[in-house]
Amino acid sequence: MIQPLEISALSKSFETTAGVYPAVRDFSVKIAAGEFVSIVGHSGCGKSTVLSVIAGLQQATTGGVCIDGKEVQGPGTDRGVVFQSPCLLPWLTALENVALAAGQAFPDLSAGQQKEHARKYLALVGVEEVAIHNPAELSLGTQQRVAIARALALEPRFLLLDEPFGMLDSLTRFELQDVLLQVWEKNRKTVVMVTHDVDEALYLSDRILLMTDGPAATLGEVLPVPFARPRQRTDVLEHPAYYRYRSRIIDFLEHHAVQNPAAGPCRTESKNEEPINA
Repeated sequence: MIQPLEISALSKSFETTAGVYPAVRDFSVKIAAGEFVSIVGHSGCGKSTVLSVIAGLQQATTGGVCIDGKEVQGPGTDRGVVFQSPCLLPWLTALENVALAAGQAFPDLSAGQQKEHARKYLALVGVEEVAIHNPAELSLGTQQRVAIARALALEPRFLLLDEPFGMLDSLTRFELQDVLLQVWEKNRKTVVMVTHDVDEALYLSDRILLMTDGPAATLGEVLPVPFARPRQRTDVLEHPAYYRYRSRIIDFLEHHAVQNPAAGPCRTESKNEEPINA
């Protein structure tokens, strides 16, 4: 059976002044429709490179990404992307930023209809009241909500998140995690999120993909997350398995921080998706 999103033996190298740098090597995984998957690893391990290839912003050196069995050749409105920085156009209002995305996805809508479409998604993420404001007038957390609304306004099949809360303070990050979770529960988009935050990955994800360090980083372990949905933060934190799973991830990251990364994954058998024993 063809999975909606399949990454097959993805490898990506970059030309540098010192020679060819193999950022990612032989990364493979299948992601089901409506699944929330996080990619976790040390900074510089190639997480964002993998996401960028899924988004069509970069081409794989070998291997690649398929959607419904067809290889991704470039960006498309079937994939909404949210970066660490909101990346809003500063000369447009919040509403106009989101309406611009709506126009890309739905060019047959009139300008008024595009704005109504945009307003719906601003309301969905809880910031409809800032519609007439320019990005410079908004807090960073509110700007990121607008950026999420802009991605959702495409009504994409896949939502790709590159450390979307990494620049925010802890309280704002927690708040936006809850917003994202509530939105996902409503529409069940397929989500692939890059994060270095172990607790964030455990709170939001169905599965966590753990990457070894680069160069030649790859998928070292796939960890299914056992917490029932819908989720509440307190329920997750109080779950008897929470700290075992957290320790498993941290142990993996510490283990790969001291290995020879060019040798590839040190625990290849851990690619099996088996839950941690109670």
